[in-house]
Amino acid sequence: MGGGARRVLEAWRLGVARYGDALQLQERLVADRKSGRVGDLVLSLQHPPTYTLGKRREKAERNLLATEAELSALGAELHRTERGGDVTFHGPRQAVLYPILSLRALGLGARRYVEGLESAMIQVAALHGVTARPGDPGETGVWVGDRKIGAIGVRISSGFTWHGLAFNIDPDLGYFEHIVPCGIAGKGVTSLRREVLDGVELPADEVIHDQLVRCLGGTLGFTDVEFKDDS
Repeated sequence: MGGGARRVLEAWRLGVARYGDALQLQERLVADRKSGRVGDLVLSLQHPPTYTLGKRREKAERNLLATEAELSALGAELHRTERGGDVTFHGPRQAVLYPILSLRALGLGARRYVEGLESAMIQVAALHGVTARPGDPGETGVWVGDRKIGAIGVRISSGFTWHGLAFNIDPDLGYFEHIVPCGIAGKGVTSLRREVLDGVELPADEVIHDQLVRCLGGTLGFTDVEFKDDS
């Protein structure tokens, strides 16, 4: 084994968490990461049905095709956030990762970090026989053909990251009919379940979450991942 320094990514398995609760946790952890009270970590979770708008509010509002009352009638929450990106849906059977990292400590710039998020989703898709790719110029996230399988919306403050990625395992794709996903018109949305070959059985969602975390750790230069279950 080589003599390089061990760099550990701590992964918190949170199960299902409401968006507002996860946002408050991120805010606290970013402050803790900046002060050195915690190391680099990633939150791994799913949300109940939730629509989020990025910080370019006017554009994001245009790409929301239903009123807040209509979304509420669907059982979905709406949150206006300070992340990058446009309008996004989060829900059950979708893997969400929120990395809380010091990019400076990792020697990464913003572009390389976003490429790492893309690469993690592409690698997980490949583990299940699905060929995915980064978006073309002007397209965010990760795609299978012209169908989006993974979304990215990050915030970087003084070199520290929060918000993150959402990878569609097998969510109810009907929820995406109420938005223009990530503000890109004329494109479809897909899932890992929809793209795998007939007869291929996917493992439990929790297994795919962990695969995504490990792929993210590897692509960002961590040597180990240590998982911590929500107690």
